[in-house]
Amino acid sequence: MRYDCTSRRLAQKTINVIKEKRTVAERMTTIMPLATPPSSQGKAPSRPVVALLSTFLDMDFMRAPLQRELPDAEIRKWPDEDVSDADFAVCWRPPHGVMAGMPKLRLVHCIAAGVDNILADPDLPDLPLCRVVDENHARGMAEYVLWSVLHFHRRLDSALRRQAEGVWAPSRQRAAGDVTVGIMGWGNIGRSVGCTLNAFGYKVRGWARTPREEEGIELFTGAKEREDFLRGTEILICLLPLTEETRGILDADLFAGLPKGAAVVNIGRGEQLNEPDLLAALDAGHLRGAVLDVFEQEPLPPENPLWAHPRVIVTPHIASTADPRTIAAQIGANIRHALAGEALVNEVDRHRGY
Repeated sequence: MRYDCTSRRLAQKTINVIKEKRTVAERMTTIMPLATPPSSQGKAPSRPVVALLSTFLDMDFMRAPLQRELPDAEIRKWPDEDVSDADFAVCWRPPHGVMAGMPKLRLVHCIAAGVDNILADPDLPDLPLCRVVDENHARGMAEYVLWSVLHFHRRLDSALRRQAEGVWAPSRQRAAGDVTVGIMGWGNIGRSVGCTLNAFGYKVRGWARTPREEEGIELFTGAKEREDFLRGTEILICLLPLTEETRGILDADLFAGLPKGAAVVNIGRGEQLNEPDLLAALDAGHLRGAVLDVFEQEPLPPENPLWAHPRVIVTPHIASTADPRTIAAQIGANIRHALAGEALVNEVDRHRGY
């Protein structure tokens, strides 16, 4: 199937209006008491328990928006409260083994798009796993990438170095159409980023696991076409999900496949980047620079050499964040679907990892 970026943007506006009207209607008709049905012994129905699980974030920020979506649910936060009888788990980097001790658990829900942090639990129960897909999140990612591309395209990296040296050295301006940006990962976010850059006139190419088509954008598929994809890419954007196949993919071999003077932007996952290989490629002069928003260890330790490298920009995982209200709305809808025995939205294929 062929997609046209311009046509899709127009269509998306119509879809958004329909979604907004449908959401209002659903809120009026579907936010109903969530208590589970009474047992055969005639006992009073119980309130569903939602557990907030994270070893990294204080999940209290999700309590109020979830309670608004699920007024009859009981929201508990690990480890402050007992979550052993939870029916639903809402997670980001959850503690390993905790969900295995929840015999009533029916659904695991991530608060973001990436679920690798949940799949890393070796004792994760074999239950439905869902993620959040937010159009505003994709827009935020596109904004971050556009800034990163402009940083290299308009040679702001060079201008900042000259400023530190007190040197006035204007550089020649290149047209956006003369700059080729390659995007690794052509999912919802990759497509949004690609169409945004395309609208600004950049030459955009994408690389994906499975064959795709996109009007005005050259797409490459799989390992056989990766070399050709890299060879023509001046600014590489990594938007891949973290899987066993993509772990460590940004390494010396990949950097060597890029033309001399290329730049790298990683907003996928920190585990995809081999940091010593990146530093070596920068110090050797093969790579021009890097913008990094995700890291294998977060927060990035103060002693990490990436902080002080003159050709690296470090940002603290801020490329884009979903609104807690949007997160809660999607999680609340899926919990209602689960209680009603209906199909879940944005359910993850565990084999693929997304």
